[in-house]
Amino acid sequence: MSDRVFVDTNILVYSRDNREPEKQFKAREVLNHLWRECTGRISTQVCSEYYVTVTGKLHHRLSEEEAWEDLEDLESWNPIPIDMKCLRVARHVQARYKISWWDALIIAAASVGQCTTILSEDLNPGRQYLGITVVNPMS
Repeated sequence: MSDRVFVDTNILVYSRDNREPEKQFKAREVLNHLWRECTGRISTQVCSEYYVTVTGKLHHRLSEEEAWEDLEDLESWNPIPIDMKCLRVARHVQARYKISWWDALIIAAASVGQCTTILSEDLNPGRQYLGITVVNPMS
């Protein structure tokens, strides 16, 4: 089995945002690969952020129905719940690395989901957190 890859919200949003065609293309390419390999992971936090962003913040917003359909498709990636186990890991991550709570939750979910990589434009590419490497697929 291939290594699990955690996808941050911004990568999912780029796949639906046509304002930056190059980033949209790259995001779709990466996501298609993860679908084919069955290695993509997300969290319930990412699901919530995605829904709010694509229905309310994009220039060409998705309808609530379209956004929900995307989330129903992503359900097959077994979103990691932000439960007390994840919150405890996030607390440790925030204290250890001195990062924001929201970024700590992303790293914690990736750790709980046994991911080896986090795809994100927001975290520092090449940096490792709890042995998980951050990669910016947009660069």
